[in-house]
Amino acid sequence: MTLTAEIAKKMYLDMWRIRHFEEEANRQTSLGSVQGALHMYCGEEGVAVGVCSNLRDNDYITGTHRSHGHCLAKGASMDAMMAELFGKATGSCSGKGGSMHVADLSLNILGANGIVAGGIGPATGAGLAIKIRGTDQVSVCFFGDGASARGPFHEALQMGSLWKLPVVYVCENNQYQQWVPRKSVAVIDSVADMGASYNIPGVSIDGQNIVEVYETTRDAIARARKGEGPTLIEARTYRYYGHSIGDREEYRGREEVDEWRTKHDPIALLKAYMVERQWLDEDEDQAMQTAARDQVAKAVAFAEESPYPPTAAALRDVLATSDGGQP
Repeated sequence: MTLTAEIAKKMYLDMWRIRHFEEEANRQTSLGSVQGALHMYCGEEGVAVGVCSNLRDNDYITGTHRSHGHCLAKGASMDAMMAELFGKATGSCSGKGGSMHVADLSLNILGANGIVAGGIGPATGAGLAIKIRGTDQVSVCFFGDGASARGPFHEALQMGSLWKLPVVYVCENNQYQQWVPRKSVAVIDSVADMGASYNIPGVSIDGQNIVEVYETTRDAIARARKGEGPTLIEARTYRYYGHSIGDREEYRGREEVDEWRTKHDPIALLKAYMVERQWLDEDEDQAMQTAARDQVAKAVAFAEESPYPPTAAALRDVLATSDGGQP
C-alpha cells in the first residue's frame, strides 16, 4: 500500500502512544506500581509501527523482552497492557505475565517473552500453520541482534527458506546486546547479510526512518503473501534508556544517547517528512500528542481501579501431573 497522509498520521499517533506509554510505565515503576522487570522501547518506535502498519488483524507477530511497542502497534488494548504491568486481573494475561509476557491472542499477538530468540521458533511455526491452512496470512518475528547468534535463529531461517514459509524476520539491531556493543561480539556488521546463507533476501535499513521501514516491510509482506518465502530485515535502531530498569549505562556515553535523541528520533523525522509535504500542521500535531497522553492516563486509571487476581487464580492455567512429572 502506498504511503498516504492518512497512513502517515496514524503512524505518527501510534509512535506517540508508544512513547508516552513507555515513559509512564517507567514512572509507575519508580512509584512501585509496576510488577517485575521493565525494558523500555523508547527510540525504537519506528520499527514496530512501520512494520505493523502493513499487517492485518489476523496476521501473527511474536516479540521479545522489549515488546510493549510491538503489541501497541499491532492494536493491543492499552488498558489491558497497563493492567498487566500492574499485575491486575484485567491485564492481557490476567496479571500473570507482566511486562515481558504481554499478548493478545484475539489479534494473533502470540506474545512477548524473556528468552533471547524465544519468539523465532513460534513465529516460524505460525508460518507453517498458515501454509498448511492455505490462507494468505503472514507471520512477523521481532528479535534483537543478539538472537542472531543463537541456534533457533539459524534453525528457523533454514526451515522457513526450505518450505517457503510466509514469515518476515525483523531484527531490531539497537547496537547493544544487553550491555555489550554489537561490534565487540559480532564477526559481521549486518545481520541482514546472513540471509544469503539461507537463500532469502536480506535487507538492512534505517530503523529510525519509519517511511523506509514501512516501504521495505510492505514489499516483504507482499512477497510472503504470494508464497515466495521469508525475508530477513535488519532495522538499525537505538534504545534511549538502559537495557532495563536499574541499568547504570556505564558502557555508553551521554553524548551518544543525546545524538540519537536529537538527530535520529523516529517521531521527529516523520513529523519533518509530513510537514514538508503539508500533511501535518502544528494544531494537528498538538492534538495527536494530547490524544496519546489522554489514552495513557486512561490506561493508568483503568489499571489502578482494577482488582488483583484472587488467590485461587494462582492455580489456574497451570499444568501439573500427579506422578512426579513423568509423562
